[in-house]
Amino acid sequence: QVHVVESGGGLVQPGGSLRLACTASGSIVSIFGMGWYRQAPGKQRELVAAVTTGGSPKYGDSVKGRFTISRDITNNKAYLQMNNLKPEDTAVYYCNADYIRLNGGTVYTGPENEYDVWGQGTQVTVSS
Repeated sequence: QVHVVESGGGLVQPGGSLRLACTASGSIVSIFGMGWYRQAPGKQRELVAAVTTGGSPKYGDSVKGRFTISRDITNNKAYLQMNNLKPEDTAVYYCNADYIRLNGGTVYTGPENEYDVWGQGTQVTVSS
């Protein structure tokens, strides 16, 4: 089993900052990609930021220059530093871990043959 847990959400005023953290746990040897996605009420889930091992980060257009993704590969963690937050950043933020190699050499495969795992999400609210 692999679990992904997010933390760090909360209420912040416009222009403020928050740092989200994501931890993947289980019999993990390596994770190829980790990313952050968000979903606002009535909208589809969208990419915020993602990075693969050895790759360059990619960001959603609306957060470029304000958000930064980083990873602690050794400890299977990812972070999202969010600066200059705007009310339109209000959403549930989800962490995703993709292509996870497990002890024994196998690759994690979920119940629907998916190769990734999602966290439960953390709420970010930007409001004065």
